Amino acid sequence: MADALLELTNVDVHYGAIHALRGVSVRVGEGEIVTLIGANGAGKTTTLRAVSGMLKPSAGQIRYGGQEIGGLKPHKLVARGLCHAPEGRGIFPNLTILENLKLGAFLRRDSAEIAKDLEHGFTLFPRLRERAGQMAGTLSGGEQQMLAIARALMARPRLLLLDEPSLGLAPQVVETIFKIIQEINKAGVTILLVEQNAHLALGIANHGYVLETGSVVQTGTGAELLKSPEIRKAYLGE
Repeated sequence: MADALLELTNVDVHYGAIHALRGVSVRVGEGEIVTLIGANGAGKTTTLRAVSGMLKPSAGQIRYGGQEIGGLKPHKLVARGLCHAPEGRGIFPNLTILENLKLGAFLRRDSAEIAKDLEHGFTLFPRLRERAGQMAGTLSGGEQQMLAIARALMARPRLLLLDEPSLGLAPQVVETIFKIIQEINKAGVTILLVEQNAHLALGIANHGYVLETGSVVQTGTGAELLKSPEIRKAYLGE
């Protein structure tokens, strides 16, 4: 079993009076792809936001690389190699693709390596290279998603949090994005993936966690969860 890069232990999160996460425990091993699945409002995005410092847990522990990080500011976590590509993509529509990508490296000072990583991003996503000077707001949904992932990679993440990368995209674009997620992982980046397409997510994941109303109700390897009759009925429409 891979050493844990990220561990959530009994994490609670409140939005005012709303108890959004209840005792969530999740383990992400170094080099793995781990996915969180569940219905809308189950707490998947909240879990990612708690990990990336956008929300402060009201209880429990979040450890990354063996250190407690619950409540640390997002930019401090980016500097430690923890990057979040949020739902809705969060790109800057009035900046060009190239400017968006360079912003992903804003904490770095190694210009030769940044240039290398830009080139790597354009190799992964050739469509971004063709449109490098174009305003990001004019891109299609699929291209914006590619830009969001490429921008997160510019920070050289050790752990990449991906929130609903397939949301609203055409099936062939989704297939491309999932292939690239696997390539990024093979290159040594650990991935925590929140995804509504349970079939695709479990198909590439080492482990999966099923969330319902803020709690983990089932966990197993991707393959085990794909075979589970409850999962097939609830999330795979069978």
